[in-house]
Amino acid sequence: MKKTHILFIISIFLLAITSCKKDGQINPDSNLKLEFSADTVLFDTIFTSLGSTTHELKIYNRHGDDLKISSIRLNGGDSSPFRINLNGEPATEFYDKIIPANDSLFSFLRVTINPNDLNTPFVVEDELEFVTNGNTQIVKLLAWGQNANYIVADKTVNLGGVIYPYHIVADSLQTTIWTKDKPYVIYGWALINSYGTLKIEEGTRIYCHQGGGIFSWSDGQLIIDGTADEPVVIQGDRLEAYYKDMPGQWEQILMMDGRAGADHSISHAVIRNGTIGLNCQSSLKVTECALRINNTIIENQSVYGLHSILYPVEAKNFVISNCGYCNFWAFGGDYRFVHGTIANYWNTNEHDNNKNAVVVTNYAIDSQTNELFYYPFHMEMDNCIVYGKQKDEIKTSFGPDADSTFIFDHCLIKSEHFNGNMAGFSHCLFNLEPYFANAMGTDYHIDSIASPAIGTGNPLFGNEIPYDLDGVSRIGSPDMGAYQFVGDK
Repeated sequence: MKKTHILFIISIFLLAITSCKKDGQINPDSNLKLEFSADTVLFDTIFTSLGSTTHELKIYNRHGDDLKISSIRLNGGDSSPFRINLNGEPATEFYDKIIPANDSLFSFLRVTINPNDLNTPFVVEDELEFVTNGNTQIVKLLAWGQNANYIVADKTVNLGGVIYPYHIVADSLQTTIWTKDKPYVIYGWALINSYGTLKIEEGTRIYCHQGGGIFSWSDGQLIIDGTADEPVVIQGDRLEAYYKDMPGQWEQILMMDGRAGADHSISHAVIRNGTIGLNCQSSLKVTECALRINNTIIENQSVYGLHSILYPVEAKNFVISNCGYCNFWAFGGDYRFVHGTIANYWNTNEHDNNKNAVVVTNYAIDSQTNELFYYPFHMEMDNCIVYGKQKDEIKTSFGPDADSTFIFDHCLIKSEHFNGNMAGFSHCLFNLEPYFANAMGTDYHIDSIASPAIGTGNPLFGNEIPYDLDGVSRIGSPDMGAYQFVGDK
């Protein structure tokens, strides 16, 4: 066969193959997905553009066949502050858009917000949903809704298989000061690096987005320095009335082991509606610092109010109330509490008879080997109230291989397990109603002259802290708990 005949046959064969595939064929394969120029579109220029700005999002078809996008829509619908524009057409949803093989589709996203409207949430979110061949893909839309200092995660770290997005707010050998001029909104984790210090001044308001919080890395230092008139408030960033008392809106304030002379200090703060209010862990090394808490309220945490692993903690004039698992949980460590009210009236079914206001232990189980390991535990509670809905609001679990001691001195306690004849209890009262003003509403002032807490505290501890959480004098005749009874207000 001549060479020209062979070339002719090959060309006919190739033509036959290519003719089997039609131009513009839409491939319905569910394994084929879109790609995007970004998985989150961040509108971070709201305040320099009079409340409105536009961003571009590219939608890619990286495949050799055409793809049909069944639907593109904003999950927020017509109420969303965001709008999409495809080929000059603005809307909140589109249907049956085709992207040719190895081609792309341009979309423009616009948001309109009045940054001076105090009714607007700090963080405005929506999702752009794409459905292709049965696959649903999401691009997140994020904008700032009010004028504030925004702390936005720009790095990630993998800790124990969990990805933490974070932004360093105080780097090594750096002291950063947050003031009350504008609120701070944390999106991700605000991280204090080793040998860095974050100081938060009086009157500062901090709003944490879901999944984030404040993280003091090993040898970092956190100082919250509020005043009675201007406390520091840390809570979730949802401002609607529905979220006013809802726990679990953000994560926690996490403090790792620290260096000598750099104690964490929290004074005149209100920490509410998170997962764990304060979480201090001596996990990488034996901590050389302590956590010192004064005149502080921790309330409505979905898991713990104060959680500690092998940490020295001193707390005076404080309230820890209404937490989903328990108010104070500790493994090992050294603790002293003076004039505190630890009250758990958690109003969901999750707070059952297996959960208590205070849970302490001196041992833990290695998850890899199931081996028990023990650490010493010591705790003193002076002029405190530990009360709640359960029959026993204190639970201890101590093994024999580590020294463990606790002392309750002049305390009002809810317990059927413990009593005043047992070692560790001195001048304590048991199972007598404290008469809180509104236990279910997290008001733990004493509201009746019938309260057994009135005048029954030890004056030595009262003189140590001469004013209660409201600034009322307790010298001479201190009441148990964080507040003095003042009669009719």
